[in-house]
Amino acid sequence: MKLGKHIFGVSVMTGISRVFGFLRDLLIAHVFGAGRLSDIFLAAFKLPNLFRDLLGEGALSSIFIPMYTDRNKDENFAKNVFSWLMMILLGITLLFEVFMPIVVWILAPGFADDPGKMQLTVTISRIMFWYVVFICASAFLSAILNAFSRFLLVAFMPVLLNIMLIGALLMAAWFAPETVLYIMAFTVVLSGIVQLWILWSRIRRHHFGLRLVRPRWTPAIRSMFRRLGISIIGNGFYQITIIVGTLVASFQNGAVSWLYYSDRMIQLPFALIGLAVGTVLISSISNAMAEKNMRSVYIQQNSSMRQSMMLIIPCVVGLFVLAEPIIRCLFEYGAWTPESTHAVAMAMMIQVLVLPAMMISQIYSKTLYASQDVRTPVRTSIISLGVAALIYISAFHFIGYLAIPVGIVASGYLKNYLLHRACYRRGLIHIESRTRRAIAAFTVLAVIMGCGLWFVPVPNIWMLFVAIGGFAVIYMPIAYLIDRKI
Repeated sequence: MKLGKHIFGVSVMTGISRVFGFLRDLLIAHVFGAGRLSDIFLAAFKLPNLFRDLLGEGALSSIFIPMYTDRNKDENFAKNVFSWLMMILLGITLLFEVFMPIVVWILAPGFADDPGKMQLTVTISRIMFWYVVFICASAFLSAILNAFSRFLLVAFMPVLLNIMLIGALLMAAWFAPETVLYIMAFTVVLSGIVQLWILWSRIRRHHFGLRLVRPRWTPAIRSMFRRLGISIIGNGFYQITIIVGTLVASFQNGAVSWLYYSDRMIQLPFALIGLAVGTVLISSISNAMAEKNMRSVYIQQNSSMRQSMMLIIPCVVGLFVLAEPIIRCLFEYGAWTPESTHAVAMAMMIQVLVLPAMMISQIYSKTLYASQDVRTPVRTSIISLGVAALIYISAFHFIGYLAIPVGIVASGYLKNYLLHRACYRRGLIHIESRTRRAIAAFTVLAVIMGCGLWFVPVPNIWMLFVAIGGFAVIYMPIAYLIDRKI
């Protein structure tokens, strides 16, 4: 498998999705403002997104693909898993449809002060929750396609959701705002149906006989759902840690917003590079392990490390050096103050240091998932996130909101260490000396260029683009040569 080509393709699709997502958010702000209707849409949209994160996408792929490849891509196993998944999803959806008023009250108790707002949120949530069935089913079909190294179509699916929502928002000029809210809710569900249909058509085109069958409770199914349950616990703990960070930051005026914008900037390069590496690697390593070919596993790991670090290290240096100009050029308009720019930049300069650890942790965790070890990644996540929460609470008194990015960095490197130790002890990882030398060389090159970039004046957004472009034009050819020759 050509890892670089697949990682680049997934990264491009992720980047396109982020651009359309940004346009979608701009249109939501334009149509609904920051008031009653936007609150309703965002609160209702949060529920299906939560279940998509817990049941679909990364969690499901990480569990299903290794088991599927280990069984030589057995169609009967896939049919059985798909049938159980659809039955469970329908059960969850019907349950939430019945108890949606209670669910909405738990998630947004403040809406109860406005009975009309609460009732409308319940109605929109009931419509939108059906998206869970289709998007989680799509995630399962995506896992099958990824197992056969078909990545691009899967990576395009989030783009489709954003394009359809943008189309719905562009219709706002002809409808009342509340009508647009209903159109948006139905559009979310329709996008799930369209995604499922497209992926199903692609699978059928490859003569794969996937269909619903009578679910059978087999040892393989029991093992899969036990592992999926463990993974969901880990993801749930992650959500709790985010809530703890938000609660701690809320004691300092403006801190929640500062950390939100800082995190958005840090997550962008990780989404473009780290998630793409993880998506491709879980499939390729699972195939190699199913063939008992550890040499292929080591080659793919080292190649992924060199390529991902070649790209992420200049992002770390660039975001550190240009933190304040980036925030100033993108956000310092209207009510946004220079003090807010400085506060977000300070958080960015700390939090960006975790990116290399997050990147390498992706490789370690996907290797463990490929070996069908679910407990270790979840256990290390719980330990590292627990340490993060302790740092949030204990350091907030001394350094305020900056305790949050400090905790994120510390827990990120702790998680990386624990995952590396687990892989090393089981012989699942072998980092070549060439890889170590290449990463060291990328770091030295990026730091030297960053020192020069520190003295470049960036008075406006055009100069910001010039600075970033100049950095990339000089860095990338040299880094490529280093990777080839070292």
